[in-house]
Amino acid sequence: MNLKQRKLEMLLEQVEGFDRPNVNLEQYATPALLAAEMLHFAYMQGDLEGTVFDLGCGTGMLAIGSKLLGAEEVIGYDIDRKALEVARKNAEKLGVDVEFVQSDIYDIEGHADTVVMNPPFGAQTKGNDRPFLLSALKTSDVVYSIHNCGSHDFISKFIGDARITDWYTTAFPMKRTFKFHKKEVEMIKVEIYRIVR
Repeated sequence: MNLKQRKLEMLLEQVEGFDRPNVNLEQYATPALLAAEMLHFAYMQGDLEGTVFDLGCGTGMLAIGSKLLGAEEVIGYDIDRKALEVARKNAEKLGVDVEFVQSDIYDIEGHADTVVMNPPFGAQTKGNDRPFLLSALKTSDVVYSIHNCGSHDFISKFIGDARITDWYTTAFPMKRTFKFHKKEVEMIKVEIYRIVR
């Protein structure tokens, strides 16, 4: 299914975010614009054809988008049961078949052709993104991941034998989610990585 990026974004705008986001889990909803951009990039590389895992899937934005773009099987993993309930409703609303599994990031098993993820940036707890990168590399051949701007050196060292094939900088329009946020929407520069094992 070749959905144009803008059409995908419009569909993903229907995905509900978190009821009560958890600051410790760094639960920020992935904006539809950013999700559509990253997933369209993955689609154009031919990376959304088989099985896709969304690690730390939250309310299902990337998982649902992967399925809309024609991934055969999509499984979203998250530790937060309430977020997964919202994710299931979102998938139903958009008419896609996505499996959502409650799991700690360390316990994910199985194999996917591709992982898509928006891991915690480590803003609250430094290094929060590391278990996600490790789990992604353990379970798949290709990883698409969103990180804070300036992460390139850290990621290249951290991923060992895997390599970054593509990366670019883009804007993450972060809505005010927690009390300490000052603006309604803060534009944060992020980097999107394609990592191959």
